[in-house]
Amino acid sequence: MPTAQTTDVCKAGELQYLVGRPKTEIPVPVDVVNRRVTCTTCPVTHDFSAYRLNIFYDAQTGIIEQVRCG
Repeated sequence: MPTAQTTDVCKAGELQYLVGRPKTEIPVPVDVVNRRVTCTTCPVTHDFSAYRLNIFYDAQTGIIEQVRCG
């Protein structure tokens, strides 16, 4: 049975091309409710939502390090 991570319900796979690029290249979302953009050292809630797209960037450089559901 597929899990949320294998089915990519937040569509993180579509934005993997952003890893290594500046956060200024993040496209403006249509549905901002299910997207979180934050630095890798910034505090965030620890509640998990398979539908939420998380984009993490380095606070010093502004370079995107990770795109994942959660």
